[in-house]
Amino acid sequence: MKTAFITGGSRGIGFATVLEFAAADYAVAIGYNKSAEPAEKLASVIAEHGGVAMAVQSDLSVPGAGEAAVQRVIDEFGHIDVLVANAGEALLREFEDSSRADWEHILAANLLSTVECCKAASRDMTRRHEGAIVTVASMWALRGASCESAYAASKAGIASLTRSLARELGPNGVRVNCVAPGFIDTDMNAALDSDARIKLVQDTPINRVGHADEVAKAIYFLASSDASFINGVVLPVDGGYTA
Repeated sequence: MKTAFITGGSRGIGFATVLEFAAADYAVAIGYNKSAEPAEKLASVIAEHGGVAMAVQSDLSVPGAGEAAVQRVIDEFGHIDVLVANAGEALLREFEDSSRADWEHILAANLLSTVECCKAASRDMTRRHEGAIVTVASMWALRGASCESAYAASKAGIASLTRSLARELGPNGVRVNCVAPGFIDTDMNAALDSDARIKLVQDTPINRVGHADEVAKAIYFLASSDASFINGVVLPVDGGYTA
């Protein structure tokens, strides 16, 4: 059975991605930090429907936590075929008011957590000479974002990391791609006020908010054999916002 580890898998895009891989008969590891109940419930529901799932708790902003989480998945499943590095946090704050501690936390939670998980998973993948990694950036990585400079910078780092790893790991049979979601209806975006939400929809050519399952399908495609000759791509899933 193929296996997938989806970090940040207890809600939003990660939750939808877990369902996508479970429906394709993957054994799935659901990474979470504080959302224990939804992660455990999701794993239980998948098991009740004949699938294989486990919940993996970890605060990936802590050094070493990413590698430990990946190792737990390998210990349970034997290997990892797909890593979806989705975990992350947002920070809505004017640049002038953002502290060094703010920047260090967001870079650790978003970029460095992705680095650690990719490093640990790719070690297993290159040993077997097969595997796929899909990272999750943001449309703000491509356009920049007022009052979200730390978040945008961390996501831009993920996009650049993806392209670099695609070149480095490709010869070892490991593909690395990235999705850059636009304005998606998730808990992370729920804090935006109505004016901001309306403006984002107006600036999206499709003229609507996106849904988590639409991003999940793009993630699954990039990890699947249907994308076997796609490597190093940063794919906007944003309704044309960054076109």
